[in-house]
Amino acid sequence: QVRLVESGGGLVQPGGTLRLSCLATGDISSIYIMGWYRQVPGKARELVATVSSAGLREYGDSVKGRCSIDNDFRKLTVDLQLGSLRPEDTAMYYCYAQAGTIVTQYLDVWGQGTAVTVAS
Repeated sequence: QVRLVESGGGLVQPGGTLRLSCLATGDISSIYIMGWYRQVPGKARELVATVSSAGLREYGDSVKGRCSIDNDFRKLTVDLQLGSLRPEDTAMYYCYAQAGTIVTQYLDVWGQGTAVTVAS
């Protein structure tokens, strides 16, 4: 079984920087992609940022230019920084991983989510 353990989030001031970390645990043989998505009530989950094992990074349109994502797949971790925070960045942030295990070649896994509120 693969689990994602998220840390960071909470209340952050407008204009500040959000830092989130995610650790994958379990019987993992490979990590192909890790990253973050976010969701607000009544809306679809949207991409924040992902990084692949080949180093390819993708960013959501709403965070481009103020977001960075770094990974260490040997340690099964991914870190997100989102700067110049705005109230509209308030959301539940979910860690995502596409991993391989000894049973399943490609497994999509989601974390439980960490709440982020941007307010003064």
